Amino acid sequence: MKNLLVSLLICVTCFFPFVELLAGAKKEKVNVNRIFDNASQQYLNLKNEIKNDNVFPKTYDKHMQRLKTSTSEWWCSGFYPGTLFYLYKETGNKDLYIEGLRMLKLLESEQYNMNTHDIGFMMYCSYGNANKIAPMPAYRDILINSANSLISRFNPKVGCIKSHNSAPDDFIVIIDNMMNLELLFWATQATGDSTYYNIAVSHANMTLKNHFRPDNSLYHGLNYDPETGKVKHYQAGQGFSETSAWARGQSWGLYGYTMMYRFTKDKKYLDQAVRIADFIFNHPNMPDDLIPYWDFNAPDIPDALRDASAAAINCSALLELSQYVPQKLSHKYYRIAEKILLALSSPEYTAKVGTNGGFILKHSVGNIPSGTEVDMPLTYADYYYIEALCRYKALNE
Repeated sequence: MKNLLVSLLICVTCFFPFVELLAGAKKEKVNVNRIFDNASQQYLNLKNEIKNDNVFPKTYDKHMQRLKTSTSEWWCSGFYPGTLFYLYKETGNKDLYIEGLRMLKLLESEQYNMNTHDIGFMMYCSYGNANKIAPMPAYRDILINSANSLISRFNPKVGCIKSHNSAPDDFIVIIDNMMNLELLFWATQATGDSTYYNIAVSHANMTLKNHFRPDNSLYHGLNYDPETGKVKHYQAGQGFSETSAWARGQSWGLYGYTMMYRFTKDKKYLDQAVRIADFIFNHPNMPDDLIPYWDFNAPDIPDALRDASAAAINCSALLELSQYVPQKLSHKYYRIAEKILLALSSPEYTAKVGTNGGFILKHSVGNIPSGTEVDMPLTYADYYYIEALCRYKALNE
């Protein structure tokens, strides 16, 4: 009897922190169902803005009051249908699903596109989400063809997948490319062929080796010698400078290495994700509401523009990361993510239904150095915000 009581005490003691976390979770401050309903209405408005044209939404120019669109080749083309499928799954609104299927047909030819590393964004965020709702052999084939197109850009001497097309003696790799590796892991699971898995691991390992600074911030891009695999030089990319910490780049890293741990269970990826989170959320230039400035080293802080897209990516990544770390850290990450959701769902960042061209979030930053999509809504901000809400709801349930 004594041993039984001791065992029960140990079980209760170990379980209590988790109970405490769940008890806190039940005090839900983020009204996810209301947000899903409003977001669905916004995306039906966005659908009406497109007017069944064979184009994809990019952003909305509030000054010109005009929707900006793209063809399927644009790297963001998968986010709009991907968000439609997320919202359909949460609301059951079939109009969202039908619109998503329409967009898939427009994307189908991109499965053979070998000219971009962003095919994971384009195809897995769209066809991948559709396949989770209603798996089909056609979706499977398209995703495998997409994975084959992506690995055609792999250079074994460098150990990475090439990002930007450039001169023959250049091999540019940007941190964004970590996000496209999820497609490769899915392809190995679907086919049993470890080629995709091994390429993803190689790319992640080289990025881990070369992209990070001692403080665990990271460079947006770097240029390898394609013949030797040595780093030629680092690039500022979309950041303020070569030595600055571009906010969305840090977010891609956080999400990417969290995802790497999900598929490999290799602790070095988990450790790196934790280190990136420490850099982001302990940075002295992180605002109180956790919506980061577009670059942590932007010269005009505190007047620098915020980037809601980086916040949304951080939030989704943290909610997943919270499931892999010890309880105390898990609780911390959950609370940070919840605080981000509260900020993003406030009127400061969430547009009123019927405004913002149909986009959900305001105040994202695309590419300040090139002067494009600055302080505008963006499809990937909406996508990762809705994904974060789906993860948040699932954790609470």
